[in-house]
Amino acid sequence: MDLPYIAAFLGGMAIFFATHYFSAFRSRAEGGLAQRLGRGPYMGLYSLLTLAGFVLMVWGFGNIKPWIPIWTPPNWTRHVAIALMLPAVILIVAAYAPTGFMKKAVRHPMLTAVKLWALAHLIANGDLASIILFGAFLIYGVVDRIAVKRRGDVGAANANPTILGDMIALAVGGALYAAIIFYLHPLLFGVPVLVSS
Repeated sequence: MDLPYIAAFLGGMAIFFATHYFSAFRSRAEGGLAQRLGRGPYMGLYSLLTLAGFVLMVWGFGNIKPWIPIWTPPNWTRHVAIALMLPAVILIVAAYAPTGFMKKAVRHPMLTAVKLWALAHLIANGDLASIILFGAFLIYGVVDRIAVKRRGDVGAANANPTILGDMIALAVGGALYAAIIFYLHPLLFGVPVLVSS
């Protein structure tokens, strides 16, 4: 029976997204929870809850088998997903690299990467667990982008970009993308990316 795994999957998602939505919509005003607890304890509690939710979510998702099929994605959706993942991985690296022209233009590269990653996996997977998981991440990415805009956070829009940031994002992102495609994805998730048609 998969009930314990389903409970872990859904419970982990609830914890993971609760912390993220709280962070997106919490008050930044003086006297908020972060100020009352202190920056260190607040970040420690936030990180602990997020990690616990993430571990439960991944563990549950990985053990829900057989997954309930909802639809059968056509073969071309895999190619679209593989193509979308390249800019997603590059943008993830750009989020932590020095600000380049790409990061300045996108403003919030991590959020954009999450939306691309979720969309790529959503269109290439037709089982219920995948639709719930990647659909939730896509919704979160859209909602958090709206929240960021409403609080006036312009991200890297006002930064002074250099070509170094773009070079790092492209080089490291490209290498990481290749590692995921050829090695990490089948190793970590048991699903090969490149399969014969």
